Amino acid sequence: MSIEFSNFFFRYESQDKPTLKGINLKIEKGEKIVIIGPSGSGKSTLGQCLNGLVPHAIKGEISGSLTIGGRDTTDWEMHDFTERVGTVLQDTDSQFVGLSVGEDIAFALENQLTKNIDMYSLVKSTAQLVDLENMLDRSPHDLSGGQKQRVSLGGVLVDDVDVLLFDEPLAALDPKTGKKTIETIDDLHKKTLKTIIIIEHRLEDVLHRNVDRIILMESGEIIADTTPDALLASDLLAQHGIREPLYLSVLKAAKCNVSEVDRPSSLDNLPIYKYQQPLTTWLEQSRPVLPCSSSDSLLEFKNITYSYDGEKNALNDVSFSIRRGEFLSVLGKNGSGKSTLSKLVMGVIDPDEGHIFLNNQDLSELSIFERSKKVGVVMQNPNHMISHHMIFDEIAFGLRNRGLDEATIENKVVDILEFCGLSKYRHWPIEALSYGQKKRVTIASILVLEPELLILDEPTAGQDYRNYTSMLSFIEKLNRDLGITVVIISHDMHLVLEYTTRSIVITDSQLVADAPMTEVFSSTTLLDQANLTTTSIYELARKVGIEDTNSFMLNFIEIEQAQRVNG
Repeated sequence: MSIEFSNFFFRYESQDKPTLKGINLKIEKGEKIVIIGPSGSGKSTLGQCLNGLVPHAIKGEISGSLTIGGRDTTDWEMHDFTERVGTVLQDTDSQFVGLSVGEDIAFALENQLTKNIDMYSLVKSTAQLVDLENMLDRSPHDLSGGQKQRVSLGGVLVDDVDVLLFDEPLAALDPKTGKKTIETIDDLHKKTLKTIIIIEHRLEDVLHRNVDRIILMESGEIIADTTPDALLASDLLAQHGIREPLYLSVLKAAKCNVSEVDRPSSLDNLPIYKYQQPLTTWLEQSRPVLPCSSSDSLLEFKNITYSYDGEKNALNDVSFSIRRGEFLSVLGKNGSGKSTLSKLVMGVIDPDEGHIFLNNQDLSELSIFERSKKVGVVMQNPNHMISHHMIFDEIAFGLRNRGLDEATIENKVVDILEFCGLSKYRHWPIEALSYGQKKRVTIASILVLEPELLILDEPTAGQDYRNYTSMLSFIEKLNRDLGITVVIISHDMHLVLEYTTRSIVITDSQLVADAPMTEVFSSTTLLDQANLTTTSIYELARKVGIEDTNSFMLNFIEIEQAQRVNG
């Protein structure tokens, strides 16, 4: 089913200026399109126009035209859109309506009063299409992130829609699950020839499988509508703050010339022989220095075991220490036990066995309030942390709890708003912010308290490259200049590679590695065990024939760090 926007404008009811400006875009039937752009570029709004949320649930003024399947949508009702366009959201939990996978997939059919005998066969065939035929009796809330994505997809596919819209499908997924999700979407595309539109920040991950075109948006306009190879050979990604594939960044650092004819959208396509000599020379001319940190322990986990249900351990006899001044990452697949560590440090839950020490003091001796003076934890979902209507009050909350005078609070909040790129939102209500902007508010509310230890749970979720780079560069500066110890719980391999020096790897409640980050990233067996994937920097080094992958990665990391410090 083809889609066409012609001179399309949209202005939200609450805003003076249009969010979408003069959109001219044609998507042919059966194409697979990726829409990228920084936060606020209008890409999500474009998606909401496609699935009918604009103007039926989100009010505003439209001019121009949108046609789907050759039909003008001006007079369409919401059901006209949902019969043709199926949407899989970033937050899959919000889409579940059934108590079991089977019920969830069958929901649309029940609304259509489909006979039970027909419904059963349709649900079964749809479940097979998304590899869920053995999970129909399970609760969707008990599934992994990747399985939840497939349940949402099944609930959309059962309606036999012509267009599938994916809104940031990789945001909450570990690397291997994200890779499988892209493969599932691609396999589905080949089997059904449906029109597929993917809105996503993680461009390199989406390009794991071929796409027809990439639409780059900025400030409500289409900046580029081109092939992946043409886009990656240009400098448009850098100009608009979009993260390019890591292997391309390395090739550029080594002064390699990459053109469109080299087919740079895939590492497998690139003519590696052209880059062998310059990459080898680049590595030989540098002497990467292994990072070091204090040997003084700040936080120590000793034989920690914890179970949520008394049956299966979320953590099992885990022991490791975090040294003062470190920038450390905790890695692992969805549900491995990573986030349980932060809950234990916060005091939300207590270990069944073992002890946690901060500055050699047992944390069990401290109240949650006393812990919060020394340890700041930024949770994955900002909505779970926010408790105030206005941004200023949210950031000032912890300072007011400590009894500081309003003049001091004013100065500290204004400074942190500036540091976190939130100054212009100072007088805004929080509900007016995007998910990524809310994330920055929660980080600011913790940083303003100047903790000794800062724990960030999936800090890049919902944030574009430009915003999270600005935020993480600031946190890196706090770590470097003020000695604040930073722990990042993440499955964003790029983030971990660029900022952290040591990695703790948790898999199925067990500690499976505690080693320098580059050492972890060079172990394919370990990464596979933890549902992680090798980075494209490692893959590039192997293809070129460089055996010292550690030095190769460290060399690139040093260049990136130097650019952040000097830039």
